[in-house]
Amino acid sequence: MPPAGPIGALTADGRGRILADGTVMPLLGVGVWQVPDGPACVRTVRAALEHGYRHIDTAQAYGNEASVGRALRESGVARDEVFVTTKFDPGRADPLREIAYSIDRLGVDYVDLYLVHWPAGGATWAWPEMEHARERSYTRSIGVSNFDAGELGEVMAVARTPPVVDQVQFNPFVHREGLARACARSNVTLEAYSPLGTGAHLTDPTVNAIGRRLERTPAQVLLRWSVQRGVPVVSKSSHGDRIEANARVFDFSLSAEDMARLDGLDRSGRTDAALERAWWPR
Repeated sequence: MPPAGPIGALTADGRGRILADGTVMPLLGVGVWQVPDGPACVRTVRAALEHGYRHIDTAQAYGNEASVGRALRESGVARDEVFVTTKFDPGRADPLREIAYSIDRLGVDYVDLYLVHWPAGGATWAWPEMEHARERSYTRSIGVSNFDAGELGEVMAVARTPPVVDQVQFNPFVHREGLARACARSNVTLEAYSPLGTGAHLTDPTVNAIGRRLERTPAQVLLRWSVQRGVPVVSKSSHGDRIEANARVFDFSLSAEDMARLDGLDRSGRTDAALERAWWPR
Protein backbone atom coordinates (compact mmCIF):
# COMPACT_ATOMS: atom_id res chain seq x y z
CA MET A 1 0.00 0.00 0.00
CA PRO A 2 1.63 3.31 -1.02
CA PRO A 3 1.59 6.20 1.43
CA ALA A 4 -1.57 8.28 1.01
CA GLY A 5 -0.39 11.49 2.64
CA PRO A 6 2.53 13.02 4.51
CA ILE A 7 4.77 11.14 6.91
CA GLY A 8 3.08 10.71 10.30
CA ALA A 9 -0.40 11.14 8.82
CA LEU A 10 -3.15 8.60 8.46
CA THR A 11 -3.84 6.92 5.14
CA ALA A 12 -6.77 8.13 3.07
CA ASP A 13 -9.03 5.35 4.40
CA GLY A 14 -8.18 6.22 8.01
CA ARG A 15 -7.01 2.69 8.78
CA GLY A 16 -3.23 3.07 8.54
CA ARG A 17 -0.46 5.28 9.93
CA ILE A 18 2.41 6.39 7.70
CA LEU A 19 5.67 5.81 9.55
CA ALA A 20 8.71 8.05 9.29
CA ASP A 21 10.31 5.77 6.70
CA GLY A 22 7.18 5.80 4.52
CA THR A 23 5.95 2.34 5.52
CA VAL A 24 2.23 2.09 6.24
CA MET A 25 1.28 0.40 9.53
CA PRO A 26 -2.36 -0.67 9.98
CA LEU A 27 -3.96 1.06 12.96
CA LEU A 28 -5.48 -2.17 14.27
CA GLY A 29 -3.53 -5.36 14.84
CA VAL A 30 -3.86 -8.63 16.69
CA GLY A 31 -1.16 -9.81 19.07
CA VAL A 32 -0.30 -13.37 20.08
CA TRP A 33 1.42 -12.85 23.43
CA GLN A 34 0.66 -15.87 25.64
CA VAL A 35 -1.12 -17.66 22.79
CA PRO A 36 0.40 -21.18 22.81
CA ASP A 37 2.33 -22.30 19.77
CA GLY A 38 0.31 -24.77 17.73
CA PRO A 39 -3.39 -24.98 16.84
CA ALA A 40 -4.52 -22.23 19.25
CA CYS A 41 -2.18 -19.70 17.68
CA VAL A 42 -3.03 -20.80 14.15
CA ARG A 43 -6.75 -20.41 14.88
CA THR A 44 -6.25 -16.97 16.42
CA VAL A 45 -4.28 -15.59 13.50
CA ARG A 46 -6.54 -17.15 10.88
CA ALA A 47 -9.61 -15.73 12.60
CA ALA A 48 -8.02 -12.30 12.70
CA LEU A 49 -7.16 -12.38 9.01
CA GLU A 50 -10.64 -13.64 8.13
CA HIS A 51 -12.17 -10.69 9.99
CA GLY A 52 -10.05 -8.12 8.21
CA TYR A 53 -7.05 -7.58 10.46
CA ARG A 54 -3.93 -6.91 8.44
CA HIS A 55 -1.35 -6.57 11.22
CA ILE A 56 -0.08 -9.58 13.17
CA ASP A 57 2.24 -8.95 16.12
CA THR A 58 4.50 -11.70 17.48
CA ALA A 59 7.96 -11.94 19.05
CA GLN A 60 10.88 -14.31 19.44
CA ALA A 61 10.13 -14.49 23.16
CA TYR A 62 6.56 -15.65 22.51
CA GLY A 63 7.73 -18.91 20.93
CA ASN A 64 4.91 -18.98 18.37
CA GLU A 65 6.38 -17.47 15.19
CA ALA A 66 6.05 -20.79 13.33
CA SER A 67 2.32 -20.91 14.04
CA VAL A 68 1.88 -17.32 12.89
CA GLY A 69 3.58 -18.22 9.62
CA ARG A 70 1.47 -21.32 9.17
CA ALA A 71 -1.72 -19.33 9.70
CA LEU A 72 -0.60 -16.70 7.23
CA ARG A 73 0.04 -19.33 4.57
CA GLU A 74 -3.23 -21.15 5.22
CA SER A 75 -5.29 -17.94 5.21
CA GLY A 76 -4.93 -17.34 1.49
CA VAL A 77 -4.26 -13.65 2.15
CA ALA A 78 -1.35 -12.38 0.06
CA ARG A 79 1.82 -11.78 2.04
CA ASP A 80 2.13 -8.19 0.86
CA GLU A 81 -1.31 -7.42 2.29
CA VAL A 82 -0.31 -8.34 5.87
CA PHE A 83 1.94 -6.27 8.13
CA VAL A 84 4.00 -8.68 10.25
CA THR A 85 5.84 -7.53 13.38
CA THR A 86 8.31 -9.56 15.38
CA LYS A 87 10.66 -8.53 18.16
CA PHE A 88 14.28 -9.20 19.06
CA ASP A 89 14.72 -10.93 22.41
CA PRO A 90 17.56 -8.94 24.05
CA GLY A 91 18.42 -11.96 26.16
CA ARG A 92 20.08 -13.19 22.96
CA ALA A 93 23.25 -11.79 21.49
CA ASP A 94 22.71 -10.85 17.86
CA PRO A 95 19.63 -9.15 16.37
CA LEU A 96 20.80 -9.84 12.82
CA ARG A 97 21.22 -13.57 13.35
CA GLU A 98 17.96 -13.83 15.31
CA ILE A 99 15.85 -12.14 12.65
CA ALA A 100 17.15 -14.65 10.11
CA TYR A 101 15.85 -17.41 12.41
CA SER A 102 12.54 -15.54 12.84
CA ILE A 103 12.06 -15.25 9.09
CA ASP A 104 12.73 -18.96 8.72
CA ARG A 105 10.21 -19.85 11.44
CA LEU A 106 7.62 -17.50 9.94
CA GLY A 107 8.22 -18.86 6.45
CA VAL A 108 8.42 -15.39 4.91
CA ASP A 109 11.05 -13.46 3.00
CA TYR A 110 10.95 -10.44 5.32
CA VAL A 111 9.04 -8.89 8.20
CA ASP A 112 7.49 -5.46 8.07
CA LEU A 113 8.64 -4.30 11.50
CA TYR A 114 11.40 -5.57 13.79
CA LEU A 115 11.52 -4.18 17.34
CA VAL A 116 13.99 -4.43 20.21
CA HIS A 117 11.59 -5.99 22.69
CA TRP A 118 12.90 -4.23 25.81
CA PRO A 119 16.05 -2.28 26.72
CA ALA A 120 17.87 -4.98 28.68
CA GLY A 121 21.61 -4.31 28.91
CA GLY A 122 21.16 -0.69 27.85
CA ALA A 123 19.27 1.18 25.18
CA THR A 124 21.78 1.24 22.33
CA TRP A 125 23.90 -1.92 22.15
CA ALA A 126 21.52 -3.81 19.82
CA TRP A 127 20.84 -0.93 17.47
CA PRO A 128 23.71 -1.32 14.96
CA GLU A 129 22.62 -4.87 14.12
CA MET A 130 18.99 -3.75 13.94
CA GLU A 131 20.13 -1.29 11.27
CA HIS A 132 21.99 -4.07 9.47
CA ALA A 133 18.80 -6.17 9.49
CA ARG A 134 17.02 -3.39 7.62
CA GLU A 135 19.94 -2.84 5.23
CA ARG A 136 19.85 -6.55 4.32
CA SER A 137 16.08 -6.32 3.69
CA TYR A 138 15.19 -8.75 6.47
CA THR A 139 12.78 -6.05 7.66
CA ARG A 140 11.21 -2.99 6.12
CA SER A 141 11.20 -0.96 9.35
CA ILE A 142 12.93 -1.05 12.73
CA GLY A 143 11.92 0.23 16.12
CA VAL A 144 11.85 -0.38 19.85
CA SER A 145 9.43 -1.52 22.53
CA ASN A 146 9.17 -0.62 26.21
CA PHE A 147 11.68 2.23 25.82
CA ASP A 148 11.04 5.36 27.89
CA ALA A 149 11.70 8.88 26.63
CA GLY A 150 15.31 8.88 27.84
CA GLU A 151 16.10 5.50 26.34
CA LEU A 152 14.48 6.50 23.07
CA GLY A 153 16.63 9.63 23.06
CA GLU A 154 19.77 7.55 23.56
CA VAL A 155 18.96 5.49 20.48
CA MET A 156 18.14 8.57 18.42
CA ALA A 157 21.50 10.09 19.36
CA VAL A 158 23.53 7.19 17.92
CA ALA A 159 21.30 5.91 15.12
CA ARG A 160 22.20 6.11 11.46
CA THR A 161 18.69 4.84 10.79
CA PRO A 162 16.40 6.00 13.61
CA PRO A 163 13.60 3.88 15.06
CA VAL A 164 10.16 4.58 13.59
CA VAL A 165 8.06 2.92 16.34
CA ASP A 166 8.07 2.66 20.13
CA GLN A 167 5.55 0.00 21.21
CA VAL A 168 4.43 0.46 24.82
CA GLN A 169 1.52 -0.20 27.14
CA PHE A 170 -0.87 2.65 26.37
CA ASN A 171 -4.57 3.10 27.11
CA PRO A 172 -6.76 5.60 29.01
CA PHE A 173 -5.53 4.25 32.35
CA VAL A 174 -1.84 4.59 31.40
CA HIS A 175 -2.02 7.57 29.08
CA ARG A 176 1.72 8.14 28.78
CA GLU A 177 1.35 11.64 27.40
CA GLY A 178 4.95 12.59 28.17
CA LEU A 179 6.22 9.60 26.22
CA ALA A 180 3.78 10.28 23.38
CA ARG A 181 5.12 13.84 23.12
CA ALA A 182 8.72 12.61 23.16
CA CYS A 183 7.89 10.20 20.34
CA ALA A 184 6.22 12.96 18.34
CA ARG A 185 9.24 15.24 18.71
CA SER A 186 11.44 12.50 17.25
CA ASN A 187 8.96 11.54 14.50
CA VAL A 188 8.54 8.13 16.14
CA THR A 189 5.10 6.51 16.09
CA LEU A 190 3.90 5.40 19.50
CA GLU A 191 2.15 2.04 19.20
CA ALA A 192 -0.13 0.72 21.95
CA TYR A 193 -0.23 -2.74 23.45
CA SER A 194 -2.50 -3.96 26.29
CA PRO A 195 -5.27 -1.55 25.28
CA LEU A 196 -7.70 -3.49 27.47
CA GLY A 197 -5.34 -3.79 30.45
CA THR A 198 -5.31 -7.58 29.90
CA GLY A 199 -9.06 -7.41 30.54
CA ALA A 200 -8.90 -5.39 33.76
CA HIS A 201 -10.32 -2.22 32.17
CA LEU A 202 -13.38 -3.87 30.65
CA THR A 203 -15.37 -3.51 33.89
CA ASP A 204 -14.63 0.17 34.46
CA PRO A 205 -17.89 2.13 35.00
CA THR A 206 -16.92 5.04 32.73
CA VAL A 207 -15.92 2.74 29.87
CA ASN A 208 -19.13 0.74 30.26
CA ALA A 209 -21.35 3.82 30.44
CA ILE A 210 -19.92 5.13 27.18
CA GLY A 211 -20.29 1.71 25.60
CA ARG A 212 -23.94 1.36 26.65
CA ARG A 213 -24.82 4.77 25.24
CA LEU A 214 -23.12 4.00 21.92
CA GLU A 215 -24.25 0.36 21.89
CA ARG A 216 -20.64 -0.74 21.75
CA THR A 217 -18.61 -3.19 23.83
CA PRO A 218 -16.15 -1.88 26.42
CA ALA A 219 -13.34 -3.33 24.29
CA GLN A 220 -14.51 -1.40 21.25
CA VAL A 221 -14.58 1.83 23.29
CA LEU A 222 -11.03 1.29 24.55
CA LEU A 223 -9.71 0.38 21.11
CA ARG A 224 -11.47 3.34 19.54
CA TRP A 225 -9.77 5.67 22.05
CA SER A 226 -6.39 4.71 20.54
CA VAL A 227 -7.55 4.56 16.92
CA GLN A 228 -9.19 7.99 17.18
CA ARG A 229 -5.84 9.40 18.35
CA GLY A 230 -4.13 7.88 15.31
CA VAL A 231 -2.24 5.49 17.62
CA PRO A 232 -1.72 2.01 16.13
CA VAL A 233 -2.96 -0.56 18.62
CA VAL A 234 -2.43 -4.31 19.08
CA SER A 235 -5.15 -6.22 20.87
CA LYS A 236 -4.95 -9.82 22.01
CA SER A 237 -7.78 -12.34 22.10
CA SER A 238 -7.97 -16.02 21.25
CA HIS A 239 -11.79 -16.02 20.96
CA GLY A 240 -13.14 -15.71 17.44
CA ASP A 241 -16.24 -13.73 18.44
CA ARG A 242 -14.18 -11.17 20.34
CA ILE A 243 -11.66 -10.91 17.52
CA GLU A 244 -14.55 -10.16 15.17
CA ALA A 245 -16.14 -7.61 17.51
CA ASN A 246 -12.83 -5.87 18.20
CA ALA A 247 -12.37 -5.28 14.48
CA ARG A 248 -15.47 -3.05 14.40
CA VAL A 249 -13.87 0.19 15.54
CA PHE A 250 -13.82 2.17 12.31
CA ASP A 251 -17.56 2.74 11.92
CA PHE A 252 -18.16 4.96 14.97
CA SER A 253 -16.53 7.84 16.79
CA LEU A 254 -16.17 8.97 20.38
CA SER A 255 -17.26 12.52 21.11
CA ALA A 256 -14.85 15.09 22.49
CA GLU A 257 -16.63 14.68 25.84
CA ASP A 258 -16.18 10.89 25.70
CA MET A 259 -12.49 11.28 24.92
CA ALA A 260 -12.06 13.71 27.81
CA ARG A 261 -13.84 11.35 30.22
CA LEU A 262 -11.59 8.51 29.13
CA ASP A 263 -8.50 10.71 29.39
CA GLY A 264 -9.54 11.41 32.98
CA LEU A 265 -9.02 7.75 33.87
CA ASP A 266 -5.23 8.12 33.63
CA ARG A 267 -3.25 6.76 36.58
CA SER A 268 0.22 7.35 35.13
CA GLY A 269 0.48 11.08 35.77
CA ARG A 270 0.94 11.51 31.99
CA THR A 271 4.40 10.01 32.42
CA ASP A 272 7.23 9.72 29.91
CA ALA A 273 8.07 6.27 31.30
CA ALA A 274 7.30 3.16 29.26
CA LEU A 275 6.58 0.91 32.23
CA GLU A 276 5.80 1.28 35.90
CA ARG A 277 8.47 -1.32 36.64
CA ALA A 278 10.92 -3.27 34.50
CA TRP A 279 10.68 -7.06 34.38
CA TRP A 280 14.36 -7.49 33.44
CA PRO A 281 17.53 -7.04 35.55
CA ARG A 282 18.86 -3.50 35.51
